[in-house]
Amino acid sequence: MAGPSPEDAHEDAAASFAPLRPKLLRVAYRMLGSVADAEDVVQEAFIRWMRADRVEVREPEAFLRRTVTRLCLDQLKSARKKRETDVGPWLPDPVVEEEEEEDVTLPLMLALERLSPLERAAFLLHDVFGLEFGEVAASVGREPAACRQLAARARAHVREARTRFQVDRKRGLEIAEAFFAASRSGDMATLSAMLSADVSMHSDGGGKRPAALRLLFGIEDVMKVQQSLVRFFEKGGWELIRVTMVNGLPGFITREADGELQTTALDIQDGKVTAIYVMRNPDKLKHLH
Repeated sequence: MAGPSPEDAHEDAAASFAPLRPKLLRVAYRMLGSVADAEDVVQEAFIRWMRADRVEVREPEAFLRRTVTRLCLDQLKSARKKRETDVGPWLPDPVVEEEEEEDVTLPLMLALERLSPLERAAFLLHDVFGLEFGEVAASVGREPAACRQLAARARAHVREARTRFQVDRKRGLEIAEAFFAASRSGDMATLSAMLSADVSMHSDGGGKRPAALRLLFGIEDVMKVQQSLVRFFEKGGWELIRVTMVNGLPGFITREADGELQTTALDIQDGKVTAIYVMRNPDKLKHLH
């Protein structure tokens, strides 16, 4: 009796893969911080899934998660070298309103950057996605005990960064809207009152659009930049697209006077803005179009 045709086999692979794609993208994005790279990794996993002897795979989700994790580990090695040559601060690609309760906020994504690829994988798979260390071990190619140590080291590094903003979603979006209005209208007194004394500002232009070439720390430095931006905002040409959640933080999307998109995310603690994350790199905003 003849086996399934190549067309049928492809349809079968696609049908079993499709429900798992969103979960695999979540794993890949959190590992890599890049939407495009995550999509490439998941597509490569699909190609490998089509070539696999799927009858022998008892747990497709576990098989594919292991495949994606290992592809990400390979990708991280080259990504780190590339980031060493990046212009100015690096921020992960903005993900907008991915879900109601985001498990990995932007400050945590930045903290993950300081981890080794294996620490990052062990932490995400165990602490974020809730896998047992046996499955983590199978995914990263290490013993369970070693993975437990990797996750513990990672946890120590990111414990403080994982704190979620201390307001509910509705209040957070109200603060983001007020921040937008004050910064664009030039109401510096209102804007200053919204910022904590040790506020920081992170701006990623990727060397392709104007952006601060270093991290800014302290209300004085941040307000100087905000004041200097007012004269550009006064000329108009920009528009607010929407106030929304950006990487788990309250923020907004704008189209700036140069016609390009921009996202701004705000970390809020005790009702004050403690960090401002501005994405201006057009390469990292393509997926939002």
